[in-house]
Amino acid sequence: MQISDYIPSINTLRNIADIALVFVIVYVVLRLLRGTRAVPTVVGMVVVALLYWLAVSQDLATLQFVLQSAVFYIGIAIIVLFQSEIRQALIYFGNQLRFPVLRRQRGQLGETIYDEIILAATTLSSEKTGALIVMERNVGLRNLIDAGVQIDAKISYDLLVTMFNPSTPLHDGAVIIQRERIAAASGFLPLTKNPSISRELGTRHRAAIGVTEGSDAISIIVSEETGLISIAEDGTLTRNLDATELRNILLKSMDLPAVEKKREPTKTMKESETEITIS
Repeated sequence: MQISDYIPSINTLRNIADIALVFVIVYVVLRLLRGTRAVPTVVGMVVVALLYWLAVSQDLATLQFVLQSAVFYIGIAIIVLFQSEIRQALIYFGNQLRFPVLRRQRGQLGETIYDEIILAATTLSSEKTGALIVMERNVGLRNLIDAGVQIDAKISYDLLVTMFNPSTPLHDGAVIIQRERIAAASGFLPLTKNPSISRELGTRHRAAIGVTEGSDAISIIVSEETGLISIAEDGTLTRNLDATELRNILLKSMDLPAVEKKREPTKTMKESETEITIS
């Protein structure tokens, strides 16, 4: 049997791999575009493509000339209109292809540091004090840190609660945490442009979602009106969390085991009265 007999099978496998890769890329792109403002724009571009096919097939010279002239500008329009979606897609692929040895920031903080953040969030929630804490992971937030008030301080419960006190100059904006330090305060974040976001959400929640759309950061939000705690990740907001739920989600997102702390069983009133009588 000659080598040429294997060529058809090799080409067949190559074609299958080619189609599979294209399918995976299209599937991932559609998932990233789902629910964003890019969907109607893509529909419009498909309509333009159909018009061009109709102009070529029916020999409509004027329409074909106009659409051919617009091809160059369509490429620029795609970059301008889809810049946030393109950046999010590149970040997604970069995180999926990142080698484990390069995952240096995810899961780097100790559980004690997380407990300080969670305790501060629950305290601010009980006082109905608005707060926004952004935690950097693999994608750097240097541009946001430079735009805020740089602090470079150790994370602590007292410092976080103090910075979000409405009577302090740094309460307006976000606190950005980089590695094991509070890198900046009073930071202003890009707002989400997702049209499906509820109108009930204010600027703080929209900013928390927006920063997670352009990076892999995690945002913790405390509502000033209701005191509810929420967390944003990958452009998705999870609301109405208690301390345990917040801790589990946070540790899971940072690649740490989310182990719920054991609580001592509370005694009933009758058990307490029995102990007092015996003593």
